Amino acid sequence: MATVLPAEWIKNWEKGGRNEFLQLCRALSEDKSHDSLSFRDIQQALYELSSHVIRGSIKHDQASGVLADIIEFREDMPSILADAFCILDIETSCLEEKTKRDNFTQLVLSCLYLVSDTVLKERLDPETLESLGLIKQSQQFNQKSVKIKTKLFYKQQKFNLLREENEGYAKLIAELGQDLSGNITSDLILENIKSLIGCFNLDPNRVLDIILEVYECRPEYDDFFVPLIESYMYMCEPQTLCHILGFKFKFYQDPSGETPSSLYRVAAVLLQHNLIDLEDLYVHLLPGDNAIIEEHKREIVEAKQIVRKLTMVVLSSEKTEEKEKEKEKEEEKTEKPPDNQKLGLLEALLKIGDWQHAQSIMDQMPLFYATSHKSIAIALCQLVHVTIEPLYRRVGVPKGAKGSPISPLPNKRAPKQADSFEDLRKEVFNMLCYLGPHLSHDPILFAKVVRIGKAFMKEFQSDGSKQEEKEKMEILFSCVLSITDQVLLPSLSLMDCNACMSEELWGMFKTFPYQYRYRLYGQWKNETYNSHPLLVKVKAQTIDRAKYIMKRLTKENVKPSGRQIGKLSHANPTILFDYILSQIQKYDNLITPVVDSLKYLTSLNYDVLAFCIIEALANPEKERMKHDDTTISSWLQSLASFCGAVFRKYPIELAGLLQYVANQLKAGKSFDLLILKEVVQKMAGIEITEEMTMEQLEAMTGGEQLKAEGGYFGQIRNTKKSSQRLKDALLDHDLALPLCLLMAQQRNGVIFQEGGEKHLKLVGKLYDQCHDTLVQFGGFLASNLSTEDYIKRVPSIDVLCNEFHTPHDAAFFLSRPMYAHQISSKYDELKKAEKGNKQQHKVHKYITACELVMAPVHEAVISLHPPKVWDDISPQFYATFWSLTMYDLAVPHSSYDREVNKLKVQMKAIDDNQEMPPNKKKKEKERCTALQDKLLEEEKKQLEHVQRVLQRLKLEKDNWLLAKSTKNETITKFLQLCIFPRCIFSAIDAVYCAHFVELVHQQKTPNFSTLLCYDRVFSDIIYTVASCTENEASRYGRFLCCMLETVTRWHSDRVIYEKECGNYPGFLTILRATGFDGGNKADQLDYENFRHVVHKWHYKLTKASVHCLETGEYTHIRNILIVLTKILPWYPKVLNLGQALERRVHKICQEEKEKRPDLYALAMGYSGQLKSRKPFMIPENEFHHKDPPARNAVAATVQNGPGGAGMPTSLTINTAKLEESAAEETDKLKEKSQGTVKVINKTVNAAPKVTTSNGNSASNSKIIKEKDEKEKSGKEKEKEKKEKIPATTPETKALGKDGKDKPKEERANKDDKPREIKEKTPKSDKEKEKAKKEEKASKEEKSKAIVTTTEAKSVAEKEREKEPSREKDVAKDMKSKENTKGGEKIPVAGSLKSPVPRSEASECEREQKRRKVDIHSSPSHSSTVKDNLNELKDSSTKHYINHTTPTLSKSKEREVDKKDLDKSRERSREREKKEEKDRKDRKRDHSNSDREVPQDSTKRRKEENGTTGSSKHSKSESPSDSPRSNEKEREKSKSKSSGKEKGDSIKAEKMEKSSSGSKKESRHDKEKEKKEKRDSTGGKEEKKHHKSSDKHR
Repeated sequence: MATVLPAEWIKNWEKGGRNEFLQLCRALSEDKSHDSLSFRDIQQALYELSSHVIRGSIKHDQASGVLADIIEFREDMPSILADAFCILDIETSCLEEKTKRDNFTQLVLSCLYLVSDTVLKERLDPETLESLGLIKQSQQFNQKSVKIKTKLFYKQQKFNLLREENEGYAKLIAELGQDLSGNITSDLILENIKSLIGCFNLDPNRVLDIILEVYECRPEYDDFFVPLIESYMYMCEPQTLCHILGFKFKFYQDPSGETPSSLYRVAAVLLQHNLIDLEDLYVHLLPGDNAIIEEHKREIVEAKQIVRKLTMVVLSSEKTEEKEKEKEKEEEKTEKPPDNQKLGLLEALLKIGDWQHAQSIMDQMPLFYATSHKSIAIALCQLVHVTIEPLYRRVGVPKGAKGSPISPLPNKRAPKQADSFEDLRKEVFNMLCYLGPHLSHDPILFAKVVRIGKAFMKEFQSDGSKQEEKEKMEILFSCVLSITDQVLLPSLSLMDCNACMSEELWGMFKTFPYQYRYRLYGQWKNETYNSHPLLVKVKAQTIDRAKYIMKRLTKENVKPSGRQIGKLSHANPTILFDYILSQIQKYDNLITPVVDSLKYLTSLNYDVLAFCIIEALANPEKERMKHDDTTISSWLQSLASFCGAVFRKYPIELAGLLQYVANQLKAGKSFDLLILKEVVQKMAGIEITEEMTMEQLEAMTGGEQLKAEGGYFGQIRNTKKSSQRLKDALLDHDLALPLCLLMAQQRNGVIFQEGGEKHLKLVGKLYDQCHDTLVQFGGFLASNLSTEDYIKRVPSIDVLCNEFHTPHDAAFFLSRPMYAHQISSKYDELKKAEKGNKQQHKVHKYITACELVMAPVHEAVISLHPPKVWDDISPQFYATFWSLTMYDLAVPHSSYDREVNKLKVQMKAIDDNQEMPPNKKKKEKERCTALQDKLLEEEKKQLEHVQRVLQRLKLEKDNWLLAKSTKNETITKFLQLCIFPRCIFSAIDAVYCAHFVELVHQQKTPNFSTLLCYDRVFSDIIYTVASCTENEASRYGRFLCCMLETVTRWHSDRVIYEKECGNYPGFLTILRATGFDGGNKADQLDYENFRHVVHKWHYKLTKASVHCLETGEYTHIRNILIVLTKILPWYPKVLNLGQALERRVHKICQEEKEKRPDLYALAMGYSGQLKSRKPFMIPENEFHHKDPPARNAVAATVQNGPGGAGMPTSLTINTAKLEESAAEETDKLKEKSQGTVKVINKTVNAAPKVTTSNGNSASNSKIIKEKDEKEKSGKEKEKEKKEKIPATTPETKALGKDGKDKPKEERANKDDKPREIKEKTPKSDKEKEKAKKEEKASKEEKSKAIVTTTEAKSVAEKEREKEPSREKDVAKDMKSKENTKGGEKIPVAGSLKSPVPRSEASECEREQKRRKVDIHSSPSHSSTVKDNLNELKDSSTKHYINHTTPTLSKSKEREVDKKDLDKSRERSREREKKEEKDRKDRKRDHSNSDREVPQDSTKRRKEENGTTGSSKHSKSESPSDSPRSNEKEREKSKSKSSGKEKGDSIKAEKMEKSSSGSKKESRHDKEKEKKEKRDSTGGKEEKKHHKSSDKHR
């Protein structure tokens, strides 16, 4: 510590140190306070001065002189000095140096006149005092002081009771007990009391005790007694009052004692007036805080034990039950604990309104411990009643209710009453929080608080307050929420099934957004019940009771059980519903009785139920898949169907559930769509099922009324209200469009994101579920949203697809109703504008309306696809296809009739029913009549509409198909972009697609080849079937069924065929330049050939089906069985095909019985149905004529399948040939076939990949070979027919694109293949020989035409065989290509147009010219097609080959020959010119197409270049093709008289020869050489192909 006196002052004391010291002391003495720093400095200064004296630095007389001067500076200076001496006394007495002690005594002695004796005696040690002479003996002094202290602190004063006169107390009691209503004041009485104490010598403490006793008895005189006690206390010590009260409380602390409430009240009033401190009194009260905490813990443990007892399943014996009962009785007997004085005081404080002290007592105790005692809870409730009274009267009293006003407390110190919502924050919210769940003791207060909350929410939600007020209101709102959470809901749990409270609470709850409500329910369910022992017990009891009810719930006792559930739910809905839902998840048969039993719930309970359902759905611990990972868990399915039923039947808010589904979709989870599906199905009555009958489907194509009556399984009734609720929920929360878009996007998400780890079967299920829900939900929106709502919400098609990335099918599905709405409203506008009633006017207006509405759509769709697409089909056609529905195309008259007849039957039944009361009869009949009228009106309306639509289509159709590339390409685009995506969208869409194709045909749409379209659809279904989900397969099956129905109708009767197809451009068999669709009858496919084609389609379907059945793949087998089941009415019709199928299906039944029971069930089902159809099947020769030439053509068609793209071209070529020329001579036929082959090959090559589905060319060709042989030679034919079906099946396996050959298949193939190879090679040799012979003959005669035709034949055959799948566009391309190959052009043309060899050549050339227009686009087309379909090539080429050897009517051929001879000279000249041109073109085409040819074909191309016309397409060659064609030719020549043909051809050749000059000869020679080369290369290639096919095998 720093010294105050510097050493210099001491050294120079006399000179200047003394004065310095005085100045310092004077300065320090100016601050008179005791706690300042200067006070401490003075103390230190005096201490240091004295210690210098003791050390001898200053003499004691010098010091005493200075101290005498200082002593005047402060009044307390002597005391400070005495303090310094006291410290120095202690210090010196400890020292051994005597001198210092002597110095100290001398200093004190010299200062005795400055400090009084008494002060020194008080502070110095007795020995020191003795040495100073202030006392005589220190020992005596010590003894005396001990005696005095004892007397002071330990001796009690004894009042002489005899001296206190009883009369004094009597007078005191009389004084306090007198009537106080007059002018008597407490001051007056106090004076009297004082005189009584003095006069009668009364003990003041006893007087105070008596005053308190009297006050206890006269509690109404607070205003008198409180001031009296207050004044009296001035005469006593402050603690006295507290001690006396404590003594009183102690008196009642015996186990038997009970503290009177009057004493609590007196203590409370004194506390409120601050006459005593709570801390002082609190220690006198029992029980101690520790005991209270222990008791609280014990209560919690007991509650948990009760819970455990209730939840345990105890199979107890009778003895143990008796023991437990005895124990319980003993526990009841045990003495109750002494009353809790702290709680008594608390109650008294609450009653007089002393909230501050009450709060501090409650804070000392565990949470809700105090209010768990009913009396305290009621006292606190009463205080809240009083506090909220003015506010409640202003905002809370319902209209018309009087209510009983509550008077305020007389006590001015009570909490201020609340007049505004802001005042609630001061005290009321706090009080409620202390009440907690025990507000349940006062339902009236509960209702008041809720009503105030409701009024607050009304004000909170009304806009128009300032920013500051808004902030205040926000704070208040959060307070309201926390009060609801901590007080209202827990209190509801403890109330005894009070439905009114539940409804009252809902009045406030419904003003909260559902997010807040659900948050509150979550807290209530998962946290509140653990916060208090009482709630723990209630929860256990609720579960116990719920179990009891649920065990007994059945359909029969729904009503009584429902009432019990209702009662239980009023107080504890969360617990009850949680248990009920857990039961429903386990036992789905409970759903119906539970739903019916929920009719007694309150609105709040319904809302809680919605929350519980969502919580159960979102349970993260539950697995959404069954353990086999292929199906959705049954608990989820049960919950979903419960959702649907419960939301439909009761007015429960849907927003939360819908938002949950949307959130799940956002997160990429589609399992929960099951819920949406069920809800929409039940609430709107829209069901999505693949099991619809054709009658239902037909009804679904009618109007709304017909749909409701005949379109659904269940009779849909009374969905108006529920569907309105669903619609409102969707619109209010803006969920309609987002849900649609999320579902549309999630379809692909299921596969690419969600489905990564999942089983393929489950992925398919989820995809179907997603898709079905989208269709169902979209249907709901379309039928329930008003036009404005719908149009406002659904964006345009380009925005949907490009911005929202909605798949096109889904986007059009959503937009379609919008177009229909817009067109109808526009139409109505136009009708109103001009009132012309003529039908034509109406139609005209309708078409105008369509144009106005659809024009922007036509613009919009252009962005959906690459520009190239619009070369073939117009945006208008695309938009028309996607925007129409079955409702627009046909009226389901039979459905309308069926429903009307049903109603008539119903009415008759009502008439016949004697028991029905007359008024009910009348009502029912009226209902039926009204319905009947509605249906008839609807039918009429639809009929008019359909007529208008057809009129519109008639006008549009010419601009539909542009076919800038080829008809083939057009069909490809049509199938790819329109038919296939839509036919698997929904069952009605499947029917629509089939109808639309037929409609386009009936409208005689330019550039639409019906034949091509049907051929593509039937030719190869393997890939389409394999890539479908289960439901898509079913819809695809429906589509095929409808297509087959049309084909079968045409096939069944020549008259029908001639009427519906005879003169239609769709059945033209010639590819003409675009825009030239006129044609003579010869261009049309005749009826018999059409039957061959149909047979071929049936064969193709068989082949594909067998292939799928033999893959062993789950999806292939399942899907093909579904498809086959759907097309059973129309397929199989041919006996041998049906038998082949039957064998395969039987095999599946055997193999899958143990392995995959679902496939087994499907196969068994189909097998049974197939057997029942067997009697209706017919042998092949009844299905179509099988004479040899026809057979050939049919074979071609049959085999043509996989190359669906190419087939039509060859087919058209064939048929054209067939009709134009007479098949007199085999050579001619051969030539024709070869010519056509070339053409076909080129066409095939140009548009290859689209069609063939069968991968390995070798096996394909085998099949075809076998077929050809079969058809060509009578006995062989039939043998091979038998082989064909068995053989095809193994081969089809081999065809599998990915080469997934199963060992079994390989074995099967091995048997057939060696034989086929042997056949192939000789055939090809023979063919070569024939070609050579023909060449020689042609050299001799030097007729170029013959040479060219033969070349064309051989080359074309080879090419045909080589390049199967490019058939598509090449038809056009070919012409130019063939020309380049030199002399081959003519055959091409000839073959395309007709089979007549030479004389027809000029006509062929014309054909070619006509076609050239089309040719140019083909190279590019071929490349694109190649990309699409590689494997389709082989089979299609084969088919073409067969086509080219057609059945021709001989008479026609002869006529044509004569004409040809006349014109031959002119033609030969033209031919020469053309050839030159063609060669150039061909070269150009060659170079183009070479670029596009896949790389792997380059080697072959090198070998073939310059030799074969179709070398570019060599990639698609199949080794067995050429042999097959040779064989065909061989067989043909056998069957027909070849000599005659040769003669004819020679004549024709001579004539041509003479007309064409020597130039031709030289050219002929060149061409011969080329041809030979080509032959040789062809032979090599064939060998190579044999090898490759072997490898394949």
